[in-house]
Amino acid sequence: CEEIASDMNILVIHGDGCESRYLEDAGIRKADVLAAVTGNDEDNIVICQLAKKKFDVPRTVARVNDPKNEQIFHALGIDVPVNSTSIIAHIIEEEASMDDFVSLMTFKHGKLALVRIDIPDESPVVDSAIKDIHLPPQSVIVSIVRGENVYVPSGDTVLKKGDDLIAITTIEHEQELLQSLLGEIKI
Repeated sequence: CEEIASDMNILVIHGDGCESRYLEDAGIRKADVLAAVTGNDEDNIVICQLAKKKFDVPRTVARVNDPKNEQIFHALGIDVPVNSTSIIAHIIEEEASMDDFVSLMTFKHGKLALVRIDIPDESPVVDSAIKDIHLPPQSVIVSIVRGENVYVPSGDTVLKKGDDLIAITTIEHEQELLQSLLGEIKI
């Protein structure tokens, strides 16, 4: 903790997040969101419950380590349970797949999707700035993986052949987003 605190300009608290005093030391009373990302599901649940019930934090995000527990997280009112096993499985599937489009996860009760789209050489958006691409409503490109680098794009960012895009869209606009970025979809 001392090393992290000296290397970065951030608040570092050394303590158990399941104890209210450490959450208070971290400023939870001013928090809009709490993310519990330990390797222990029980701890993540307790931390989120404390945040919601004791400190009235409006939104909680929790890492789900055991996929069997995901329904419990939902039932206990955790706003965004992130199933790390499913994400890793999707990434493995994505790497083994030849598909240009992979749905990584859904959230907001299945209304939003986090998707990965490979931009092939023949894509109509190659060499286009993001601001010039017609994306469907409620869709946004959140990152670009280009080679070994990851970029958070702006409107002026130009897409290149082979870029891997991570985007968020509503479920009903997934196909439209895919068509905007890949062109005519052949079935």
